[in-house]
Amino acid sequence: MAFTLQIGDQAPAFSLPATDGKIYSLADFDDKVLVVFFTCNHCPYVIGSDEDTRRIAERFAEQGVRFVAINSNSKHTYAEDDFEHMVERMKENKFPWLYLYDEPQKVAEAYGALRTPHFYVFDESRKLVYTGRAIDNPRDWTKSTTHELADALEAHLAGKPVAVPATNPVGCNVKWEGKDAHWMPAEACDLV
Repeated sequence: MAFTLQIGDQAPAFSLPATDGKIYSLADFDDKVLVVFFTCNHCPYVIGSDEDTRRIAERFAEQGVRFVAINSNSKHTYAEDDFEHMVERMKENKFPWLYLYDEPQKVAEAYGALRTPHFYVFDESRKLVYTGRAIDNPRDWTKSTTHELADALEAHLAGKPVAVPATNPVGCNVKWEGKDAHWMPAEACDLV
């Protein structure tokens, strides 16, 4: 069995607190397309690609695409990944997505999140149509030469199959509670 979700898999349910003070579940989102992405506050790959992710989220919002960010990193590995820093980060950056906190890391396990950032695109029935990276150079999005997330969204919204439905996410590994900062589950590996 694969560690991470496979194309065609159903989105696992969740119920998580957000930086806006509310609790959100998967059922709260009835958008045409849902992009769930695992992120954090400290990772240079996240920070380096935030503005590209913002541009993609804003570009596709009017076409019924909703972005939802989830931070599952252990606050004991990086203190700046705690909830208070999440709230601060959203206030400073005013990102166009909800930012949810998965402190018990159960949602990261259910989705098989490998890195930050790691994107999952779900269709209207919440089946996975794309998983992986947004761009090939998230550390400096201005130097990217491929734009897999935007390509996947364009294809899906046009009613076409996603040409490359799985790519390897590029970024820092998820910081698992009680594990070394660079630890990954044995069954976790690259997607392609």
